[in-house]
Amino acid sequence: MDILLIIDGNAIMHRAYHALPPFKTKSGIPTNVIYGFFGMLGKALEIFKPTHVAICFDTPKKTFRQKLLKEYQSQRPPLPDDFKQQIPLLQNLLDKAGLFREEQDGLEADDMIGTIAQKAKSRKIRTLILTGDKDIMQLVNNHVFVISPKFGLTEITLYDEDAVKAKLGVKPDMIPDYKALVGDPSDNYPGAKGIGPKTAIALLEKFGTVEDLLKNVDKLDEGRQKELIKENVDNIILSKKLSVIVQDADIEFDFDKAKFDGFPESLREELQKYEMKTLEARLFPPKDSRYKQQDIKKTQPAKKEKNKDQIGLF
Repeated sequence: MDILLIIDGNAIMHRAYHALPPFKTKSGIPTNVIYGFFGMLGKALEIFKPTHVAICFDTPKKTFRQKLLKEYQSQRPPLPDDFKQQIPLLQNLLDKAGLFREEQDGLEADDMIGTIAQKAKSRKIRTLILTGDKDIMQLVNNHVFVISPKFGLTEITLYDEDAVKAKLGVKPDMIPDYKALVGDPSDNYPGAKGIGPKTAIALLEKFGTVEDLLKNVDKLDEGRQKELIKENVDNIILSKKLSVIVQDADIEFDFDKAKFDGFPESLREELQKYEMKTLEARLFPPKDSRYKQQDIKKTQPAKKEKNKDQIGLF
């Protein structure tokens, strides 16, 4: 079975930076982003054994979302210098490792991930997305799964459709509608101010989509809820546009170039420059690897057997 592992580059870099202490080489080069990124990548490779790997990154250029809403993500603080310093170093190491990288001005990594996952689905290639961003869970279906590091870097959680519903209260394809109502403070868009998660879930269970909700708003009982929906029609429509991950972006993806057959020895030599002996041992392990399937957290204890079967698919 072909398995494509797509890595949300920016999300995993952030996870690594905040999960680890400020590692540095003897000469003062920061390495915690590099160490954590490759550590999580190595663990996913060992557990799931993908045949193809792709890493997607944001670019500094404005995206179409920032053109729709100038305040989009505007509240996010600038990256610390020791973080920024590691980005080109990490990307150089990924290139040395022969891993496929994708980035495109005007799009977020999420949109490239969504498009590549859709291309993989059309080829019947099972897809895993390694990310710490729950927005990407909207892509989950019977061919696409999200894997997320938990408790720092020590555990991976696998999300299928049932696990997403258990975590967020809505099915994966309803996440943009949910966010259209409740908004997203992390991305700085409003939704329908005053509509909370429980109300949003109840409305979506009744109407299915925000489009159908807006068409039938007059059927709601008179009261504050109905007023809030009517007052925020424009915000709801805009918020859904912002929250939907693009799955048909104009990008070429070469599955042959994304094939993964293991790390080359040249990567080992590069890692030695950064004094990462532990990481080197993890990425070039003996046959009895340290990473086993028990490292994957079961997302729904009540459905343990189902989760076990899902993990077995990989």
